[in-house]
Amino acid sequence: MAQKRDYYEVLGVDRNASEAEIKKAYRRLAKMYHPDMNPNDKTAEAKFKEAAEAYEVLSDPQKRAQYDQFGHAFSDAGGFSGFGGGFSGGFTDFDFGDIFETFFGSSMFGGRTRSTRRGPQKGTDLHFEMELSFEESIFGVEKEIPINKMHVCSKCDGSGSKPGSKPSTCQQCGGAGQVQYKQRTPFGQFVNIKTCDACHGEGKIITNPCSECNGRGRVKKSAKIKIKVPAGISDGQVIPLRGAGEPGSNGGPAGDIYFTIRVKPHPIFTREGNNIFCEIPITFTQAALGAEIEVPTVYGKEKFVIPEGTQTGTRFRLKGKGAPNLRTNIKGDQYFTVNVEVPRKLNEKQKSVLREFAELIGDEVHEQRKSFFDKMKNALGM
Repeated sequence: MAQKRDYYEVLGVDRNASEAEIKKAYRRLAKMYHPDMNPNDKTAEAKFKEAAEAYEVLSDPQKRAQYDQFGHAFSDAGGFSGFGGGFSGGFTDFDFGDIFETFFGSSMFGGRTRSTRRGPQKGTDLHFEMELSFEESIFGVEKEIPINKMHVCSKCDGSGSKPGSKPSTCQQCGGAGQVQYKQRTPFGQFVNIKTCDACHGEGKIITNPCSECNGRGRVKKSAKIKIKVPAGISDGQVIPLRGAGEPGSNGGPAGDIYFTIRVKPHPIFTREGNNIFCEIPITFTQAALGAEIEVPTVYGKEKFVIPEGTQTGTRFRLKGKGAPNLRTNIKGDQYFTVNVEVPRKLNEKQKSVLREFAELIGDEVHEQRKSFFDKMKNALGM
């Protein structure tokens, strides 16, 4: 008889490995050598069996301590019995699904886990997009949105059966919603649990279906949902309506509806956070002499005095004329940038006046340009 390999060597871990490291190593080997993944592969079966034996010992603190002290000899003294009476006798009526559901969250034997569909289940969540104008996003709005969704059938109250009748217990699974199959393998007898394909896990079969919903217990209808959009909401934000989604099953709660906001572009305004931005054209004369202008805001026009000598690209602020904060309702600011318009298609008289003006300020302009070019030369090392 071949000598057994060291259990730590089998799992590929250090002798000081933690429980988590041992579990992780066994999980990797179990996936790699599982009989379902390696049909008719005797070598893989042997490695799977060897890994399971090593894990059974090293995952138990008491057995591991005895193994560390006596090695494989401790099993001869009754320290290791293995699954179902030791590895020499096989795994008699042992449900390996329990182990793999613990490790992997589902059965590795071709079936579902032990959980069935018969318990209460939340209804489906629904997702929609809602388009708003720029002003609606700033001030808020209440809308009535038409949507199509499933409703509990009013004729059968969601049972799926014709009024006056009831679903019958599934004969195939006896109402359990799942069936067990036993299969003998070189490791003993495995129990494979699958969802009943006759009732699809419900445990009951509708023999006399409702004429309104055809046994589904729900029907699709158009409905209008009222939704209040808060002031200051931004593009891309989501408004949830709890419990407004599709109905749950087996007494479960209804799903939710999520509305993603899409704000249409505005011809004048843009938004960053709670601040609003726009650009305002002004004339050369207004920029040079200063002027009182009207600035458009989402709240109406605001008078603002432009100082004389304003340069194109100058930005000004209107405090409190931005979008409100969703939580505090404190408004942001509005910033507007002035762009000085250069006059076009001047007549001869206008050109003459401008030439005369240029001569009057020639020295001042010359000094400003000279100062600029001096700075440029210094910066470039010219």
